[in-house]
Amino acid sequence: MATGTTADLRRMTAAEVRARIRSGALDAPTAGMADGFVQANLAILPREFARDFLDFCLANPKPCPLLGVSRPGETAIDGVARGLDIRTDVCGYKVFKDGVCVERRSEVSAIWRDDLVTFVLGCSFSFDHALLHAGLAVRHIDCGCNVPMYKTGIACAPRGRFAGPLVTSMRPFPPAEAIRAICLSDHYPLAHGAPVHFGDPSAIGIADVSRPDYGDAVPMRAGEVPVFWACGVTPQAVLEEARLPFAITHDPGHMLITDIRNEAVFDVGSLVADASVLL
Repeated sequence: MATGTTADLRRMTAAEVRARIRSGALDAPTAGMADGFVQANLAILPREFARDFLDFCLANPKPCPLLGVSRPGETAIDGVARGLDIRTDVCGYKVFKDGVCVERRSEVSAIWRDDLVTFVLGCSFSFDHALLHAGLAVRHIDCGCNVPMYKTGIACAPRGRFAGPLVTSMRPFPPAEAIRAICLSDHYPLAHGAPVHFGDPSAIGIADVSRPDYGDAVPMRAGEVPVFWACGVTPQAVLEEARLPFAITHDPGHMLITDIRNEAVFDVGSLVADASVLL
């Protein structure tokens, strides 16, 4: 469910989009919304596992670029979004028990716990805006659907009980446009940066691009090549393997839209230090 046209949602500020989500008026993939504002993935898990997960993110910065970490139980995250309530301001959540997704919810207030730590991770939807401004067509936005995402045969660096496959998102382009997309995305290291692969999907363990593990398939046109970026859904695949007794993530493609501007310069070192103190 979405209210407003795609153009309306693209022109809105992050706060305006979050307000619509909190009111229940918007439940849709957020690609293309709030032009210029960073979008983010979520991983929410009990404090007892948070230090190992922080170490996992630091060891795997391509799929898990850290933008913010909450204190246990807190529903606002300093520096991420003004007035944020992480329980209500994302339009789709997935709830995991023992590594299995047991339900999708539009908000998680009723199941919130005081020991939960929220990790906010960069998302490739942030550089989608840069691609659009450069005149490149982004297929999932043109189709009005979710980006296709795939589990690969590439293993993440394990930390503690966290290990699993790298998940990638895919955008098809003609070769010349693929090169431009690669160069543009390289300027967004906290939105996964440059892709991890382009061309033959089987080289990274993807058998069929028409059958994504998450999101929606998009049409591939003659002469196009698939380009694969590290994806912030990777933690969901890792949480499945870790079999935590309880965890919450965003529904893939239904992102937290932050107040951080895409052109902002991030001080990763100080963020990581702050996160270590919080945990």
